[in-house]
Amino acid sequence: MAGLASAVKLASFLCIIFIAPWMASAALVQHNFTIGTQNVTRVCNTETIVTVNGQYPGPTITVDEGDNLIVEVQNDGPYNVTIHWHGVKQFGSPWADGPSYITQCPIAPGNKYTYNFTITGQEGTLWWHAHILYLRATVHGALVIKPGAGNDYPFSEPDDEIPIILGEWWNANVQDVILDAIATGAVPNDSDAYTINSQPGDFFPCSSNDTVRFLVEMGKTYLLRIVNAAMIHTSFFKIAQHNMTVVAMDAVYVKPYTTDVLLIAPGNTMDVLITTDQEVGLYYVGTRVYNSQPDGTQYLNTSATAILQYEGALNTSTPLLPDFPDYNDTDTAFNFSSSLRSLNSSVPQTVDVEMYITEGLGLITCPDNSCPENNGVRGVGSFNNISFVDPDIAILQAYYNDIDGVFTRDFPDNPPVEFNYTEADIPLSFWAPDTGTRVKVLEFNSTVQVVFQNTGIITFESHPIHLHGHDFYLVGQGFGNYNNETDPANFNLVDPQMLNTLGVPTGGWAAIRFVANNPGVWLVHCHFESHSSLGFDMVFLTYNGPEDADIVPPPPSDLPQC
Repeated sequence: MAGLASAVKLASFLCIIFIAPWMASAALVQHNFTIGTQNVTRVCNTETIVTVNGQYPGPTITVDEGDNLIVEVQNDGPYNVTIHWHGVKQFGSPWADGPSYITQCPIAPGNKYTYNFTITGQEGTLWWHAHILYLRATVHGALVIKPGAGNDYPFSEPDDEIPIILGEWWNANVQDVILDAIATGAVPNDSDAYTINSQPGDFFPCSSNDTVRFLVEMGKTYLLRIVNAAMIHTSFFKIAQHNMTVVAMDAVYVKPYTTDVLLIAPGNTMDVLITTDQEVGLYYVGTRVYNSQPDGTQYLNTSATAILQYEGALNTSTPLLPDFPDYNDTDTAFNFSSSLRSLNSSVPQTVDVEMYITEGLGLITCPDNSCPENNGVRGVGSFNNISFVDPDIAILQAYYNDIDGVFTRDFPDNPPVEFNYTEADIPLSFWAPDTGTRVKVLEFNSTVQVVFQNTGIITFESHPIHLHGHDFYLVGQGFGNYNNETDPANFNLVDPQMLNTLGVPTGGWAAIRFVANNPGVWLVHCHFESHSSLGFDMVFLTYNGPEDADIVPPPPSDLPQC
C-alpha cells in the first residue's frame, strides 16, 4: 500500500493512574503513565508506534478487587483515541467503558478525559486497550486483579507470576492498514509476525537475539497470566513437555482443567498454572494460529516463540519445540472450549428475552464507485443482517440527553430472512446486509438468552464475540444450524463457564445467558478488529432500574464531545 513504507508518527498521550481502595484507611497509590511514540524494530523493520511509558506492550496494572481506578488520558497526538477496560463490568460507571461512539466520543488531539471506575466482584486477569480502529495493535496492556483483603486464590498460592501477552506486528503504520482497506474495499493486509510480549521469537527474521526468556526454578509453580491481544487471529498455545492447568478464564475462576494445549481467541484472557518438573533445560513457549476457515485462507504458519529457561540451563542449548495441532484442527479447538466449567455458578434457569442472532461477513456495494479495484464491492460484518454504522454522537450520550435521530430501538430478535445458514454455497442474494444504527432494548434485571449462529456467507469462521459490561454463561454450543426444539435439552445449566468473549464454533452456534443488571449502553462485537471496523457490531441498551444504584449516573464533566 502507498505510504506504508515510511514511519509515521502516531498519537501521543499522557496517562496518570491512581489506584485507591474504597476503604478510607487504605493509602492512595499513584501511577504516572505516559503514552507516546517510539521507534521499534521487529522482523527487520523499524516503525514509529504508540507505546506506553516507552513499553510495548504497555505496563501491567495491578489492583485488588474493590479498588477504585482513576485514569487521566491526555491526547497529545494527531489521532482520536479511547481506552477500553476489557472485561471490567463498569457497574455504575458506563461512561468509563471506552468504545468510541458507543459510550463516549473520542478524545480529540490536544484534549483529555478521566476514566473513573471501581472493580467490583472480579478477580483474575483482564486487560486494557485502545478502542478505535487499529490503535489497539500497540496500545494495550494487562490488568491484574488480585483477591481483596481477607480473600485468597481458590488454588495454592503460586511461587511467582508471569504475564504473557500475545499480539501481532505489522511492518507498516497500522492505522493506514485498516483505513486503506476500508477505502478500497480490500481485506486488510495480514500482519508480518505474531508476538509474545511484543517479540516474534526465533522463527522470524532478525528476531532471535530478542526472543523473550522466562527464567524459572526447578520444582516451582508459576501462574501464567495470558492475554490474547492479537488483532485477528485465534491461537493454540503450548509449552514444550509441560502440562498446564487452567484455573480462570476472562477473570472468572474455573474448575481446574489440565491440558497440554490452550485455545485463546482475541480478547480472551487465561490464568494457567505450570509446575517446572522437567529436566533442566530450555523449552519453547509457542503460539500458532488456529485458522478456522475451511477454504485455506492465507495466514502465517510460523510459530511465535519465547523460551522457558530453567535455572542452570545453558543459554546456548537448543530449546525443545512443542508439537502443535494442525492449523485447522477444529476438533481440538472445540474440545478445549467445551471442557471448561465454572467453579461457582448461578446460571439463570428461566429466560425473559430470547434472541437468535446470525453473525458473519457479507458484501455491499461501495458508495460512489469508491472501490473499483475490488469490483465495486467491499466486505462488511453484520448481526441479524444489519451492519452497524457508527453514529455522529455516542449512543450513551444521545440516550442520556434524549437526543433524537442518533439511533433506533428496533434491532430484531430473529433473523429477518431465514435460510440454511451453514450450507456450503449460500446464494448471493443473502450476501448484502442492511446498514443502520439499531439497538436492542432490555428491561433492567431481565434474563437474556442469545443464540449466535455462524453463517457461511463468504466463508465459515470462528468469530470471537465480546459483550461489554457483562459476563455471560456459555450454556451450549454445537455445529450446523441451531435447532430450538432439540438443542436446549443439552444445555448445561449447572456449571457452564462464564466469559466475556466467546469463539462461536466455525459453521456452528453458541448459546449464552446473562442478566441485564447493568444500566447503560453496551457494545457487542467481533473481536477480530478488521471485522468490527466493517460493522460487525450491535448494541444492547439496558434501561434504568428502580433503585438509585441502578440508574445511569450523570456524565463526567470532562466527557469528550463530538
